[in-house]
Amino acid sequence: MTLADRWLLPDGVDEALPKQAAKIEHLRRTLLNLHENWGYQLVIPPLLEYLDSLLIGAGSDLDLETFKVIDQLSGRLMGIRADFTSQVARIDAHCLKHEGVQRLSYCGSVLRTTPAGLDGTRSPIQLGAELYGHNNIESDLEVLSLMLETLTVAGLSKLVLDVGHIDVVRGVMAASGLTEEQEQKLASLYRAKGLPELEAFVASLQIEEQAKQWLLALPRLCGGVEVLDKAEQALRDVSESVNKALSQIRVVVNAVSARFKSVGLHFDLSDMESYSYHTGLVFAAYVPGYGNAVARGGRYDFIGEVFGRSRPATGFSTDVKTLVSLADVRLEEHKKVLAPIASSEELWQAIQALRADGYIVVEQLEQTPDISEFDFQLSPDGDGWKLVSI
Repeated sequence: MTLADRWLLPDGVDEALPKQAAKIEHLRRTLLNLHENWGYQLVIPPLLEYLDSLLIGAGSDLDLETFKVIDQLSGRLMGIRADFTSQVARIDAHCLKHEGVQRLSYCGSVLRTTPAGLDGTRSPIQLGAELYGHNNIESDLEVLSLMLETLTVAGLSKLVLDVGHIDVVRGVMAASGLTEEQEQKLASLYRAKGLPELEAFVASLQIEEQAKQWLLALPRLCGGVEVLDKAEQALRDVSESVNKALSQIRVVVNAVSARFKSVGLHFDLSDMESYSYHTGLVFAAYVPGYGNAVARGGRYDFIGEVFGRSRPATGFSTDVKTLVSLADVRLEEHKKVLAPIASSEELWQAIQALRADGYIVVEQLEQTPDISEFDFQLSPDGDGWKLVSI
């Protein structure tokens, strides 16, 4: 690396300059206050942990996204967190040990080996909330509603909520009698949305014709609310778990339509984005003109099992940097004062009094400062000091 290149950052790693940083911090405080008002307590896990604790139960996708380092003290492999969920599950299981419903929120930097999407960052500031100890649709609705409220308070509009349920795909696969290898192949085809390849693969399977129709129907069950009517008709004979999953999605539709009337609804019942991680209802929010989801969430029961406490859980996360880039975050305006260097106790007290009243006071270190940046100048007034408009 040449001297001229040493200031460059790695691809996908960015930094926030003063104006952007102020917006990020303002929004972070606002959203954490919102979560506190909903009863969610803030936790701050460490940036890195031993790898076997950080990744356990989190799925292979997270393993690939996690940077690994060697701990020079113990010689053990450590990971820099790429996601908060495993850490918060550990806190719930081992540190808090609460038997009832536990609501936790968090916000902090994560680091990923690859960006999320074509224009994603590798160093998001992840903010989210998780609810432990309740395994019914009511807690899913609470977390989903908090996610939509979070995005609304952040200033995003024209939101579209994409809703799915892991048990729809899993139920159809289980009822079709597929091998594990066939399920993995089918999952990759669903992710790729490759219908010709999917049709050829399904035709080659030695399974009942009805099962083939179910497998081919899934990727076509994509669209608006009318998709649910089609799904309930096409998949009604698959299994009770599929019927229950579709029923839960219907409950979500009714609740979101009542609580967030301006939010659009979309459904993709072959969505495999969270197949290895989640266990039930899954949801993601989008805004027009931005290709990636601005927030994702869903149910991930049993994640605490590896820590000795099998607790039902549901939650969501978003990236504060992304929210700031998409929303018009307005900062509180503070008047700016240019003051002489505090060379006396009286002047020091005057400056501190102005700062306590909410003014930004900058001492004049330069002989010819750019006074256009300031609203007032602190000038002598007899034995005291006064503000003079600039």
